[in-house]
Amino acid sequence: KKKMAETAPEVVNTDVSSQAETPMAIKETEPSQAEMPDTDAFIVESNNVSDLTESENQALKELKQLIQHALNNGDFAPHQSLAKQEPLEQPDNAEEETMSETKEVESMDLAEDDGAKTVEAIEETIVAVSFSAETSTKAEIDGSCKEQVFIWGIPLLQDERSNVVLLKFLRARDFKVKDAFTMLKNTIQWRKEFGIEELYEQNLDDMEGLGKAVFMHGCSREGHPVCYNVYGQFKEKELYHKTFSDEDKRERFLKWRIQFLERSIRKLDFCPGGISTIVQVNDLKDSPGPGKWELRQATKQALHLLQDNYPEFVAKQVFINVPWWYLAVNRMISPFLSQRTKSKFVFASPSKSTETLLKYKAAEKIPVRYGGVCKDGEFSNEEAITELVVMPSAKRTVEFAVPEACVMTWEVRVVGWEVSYGAEFVPDDKDGYTVIIQKAKKITPKEEIVSNSFKLSEPGKIVFTIDNPTPRKKKLLYRYKTKACLD
Repeated sequence: KKKMAETAPEVVNTDVSSQAETPMAIKETEPSQAEMPDTDAFIVESNNVSDLTESENQALKELKQLIQHALNNGDFAPHQSLAKQEPLEQPDNAEEETMSETKEVESMDLAEDDGAKTVEAIEETIVAVSFSAETSTKAEIDGSCKEQVFIWGIPLLQDERSNVVLLKFLRARDFKVKDAFTMLKNTIQWRKEFGIEELYEQNLDDMEGLGKAVFMHGCSREGHPVCYNVYGQFKEKELYHKTFSDEDKRERFLKWRIQFLERSIRKLDFCPGGISTIVQVNDLKDSPGPGKWELRQATKQALHLLQDNYPEFVAKQVFINVPWWYLAVNRMISPFLSQRTKSKFVFASPSKSTETLLKYKAAEKIPVRYGGVCKDGEFSNEEAITELVVMPSAKRTVEFAVPEACVMTWEVRVVGWEVSYGAEFVPDDKDGYTVIIQKAKKITPKEEIVSNSFKLSEPGKIVFTIDNPTPRKKKLLYRYKTKACLD
């Protein structure tokens, strides 16, 4: 028995429609440049400080100075929220004593210009005035920061990852430093009040049903994690009632959604040059209509919190299976959006959804339901797909040359199908017989993936042909592999 080593067969591609211009046998191991997806518009702004303009760099420095001052003064400290509590009862002469002690401090400051006062002496003098005055004065004198603030697991001003976080707030406010600082401060306060750190660890097992409505799946061509929001799942009455029927349930859904986002964000790379944004794919197929008030209310509330507290985390918002009326509304409001905002939004009708997703995500990373080939089976999601174009009213033939006996397996998918597919084995021996593996037949749009496997007992080639009778270009997706066999 002879065991054959796994070999990579040679791929030969033929496009019948262009025989006059192209040789019959064109060796192609990857799509030609003209057929590669257009990702020019998919550009994420750099988070490297060295790439910033002079004005942007200056804004970052000024924001860091404001944050450092706030940390020194304890402005981010939780005790600020205690202002709403009822003041403690004080003796009638308390105000007079405080004013007297304050005057003492002022006089001592003037008398001790030589700087001989120690930190301990200041603490003893100030402690009777107020806790906040003690913290501020001590921090200013010893020059150290007494408060440390974390956001998404990143300590502010501690390392270069902090710059990436701060740039998100600056870009969200067009590099207006004071506005960015206010937004950051409000976000930190909201995170404390909402209990983000506790929520991050909380067990929300009763919300498992939402896993089909919101989930992470694969990465974009540039490496951005991809989050799918499948609104059609809420057509299921039981899930809808369980999630949105009353205010308590909507509040729990909001917590689940925030927890999901927090856990996803903390897996991002906040180092300069790293991937710190997400691609959102929003599937509007069968989504509940505008009459579902509860869903609209929950969505509106979630959107408000995300806009205020999670700036610049979306690299692209891709809407697929978009109904015609939604596209019409988008065309109406589009002129009022900034160019930067519009560049992040992509809308695709049902017939263009797969084609649109392929621009941002490789076919082997796209679930089968959305036109890709990602599924459990013979191939892993890491085995790459080759993408080719079949011209209108033309045939395209792909050949796999196999020099030794083996078992060959392949998968084929044409976006939208409505084409004919056939496959055969042609031996190298001229006296051999051609074997029909798959008789040519028309594949309907409902078909997902065509899989074939064939055991070769002699050298030859596998040939499959796609016949496109339609007046539109078709995207052909395929991959193959061989397995050793024993003679």
